[in-house]
Amino acid sequence: MGVTRYGQGCEVVGMRWLRPGSEAEMVALFLRTELPAARFRDTLRALLESHGLPESVITTPDLGDDAQNRARLRLLTEHREYGTRTGLFEGFPDDVDWQWMALTPAELATVRYIDYDYWVELSGGTRLAVDAAPRIRAGVAPFGVSSDWALGMAREVARGARFPPLILVTTGPGGDLVVLEGHARLTAYMLARDRLPPELEVLVGSSPAMTH
Repeated sequence: MGVTRYGQGCEVVGMRWLRPGSEAEMVALFLRTELPAARFRDTLRALLESHGLPESVITTPDLGDDAQNRARLRLLTEHREYGTRTGLFEGFPDDVDWQWMALTPAELATVRYIDYDYWVELSGGTRLAVDAAPRIRAGVAPFGVSSDWALGMAREVARGARFPPLILVTTGPGGDLVVLEGHARLTAYMLARDRLPPELEVLVGSSPAMTH
């Protein structure tokens, strides 16, 4: 398995600030994105059931409800070790500032994958989804895993499908941008760049300590 690294990407300039974000929004978005995924839905549904929580806690989160926010934080910790800063979130800083930003397709093309073996191989070592796109079209299959999933998602993007916002991390303004959640969506966007809207809304978490 590869080692997760944050904050080691390309310099991104020109992002447009939209509004403040929050940790509660990140947690809610992360869970809402993963609940429908075949890889995660059974685990998340089992966790919801074990706590006596309805799926609506994830699907239609009330960010103004402190009890709901605490419940989602507990779910993300049990699901992805967020609160313990292990697993996917190993080394993740505690002082992250969350902001909603707008990125153009050109800016999105500079965002890198996390430093994880599958994504490194898919991109040919650069960790750039824009570099993964031609390799996917050429039939690359890292570790024997077909890339057809990306081509299917790209076709959905080309047909006008819209997906949840990406969650990105950086060391700060003008710094590097790396995907925390949304690798598949970013890949599909780079396969259908000419069909993207002028801007895409993303949630960006920044911390000077985001260098692991």
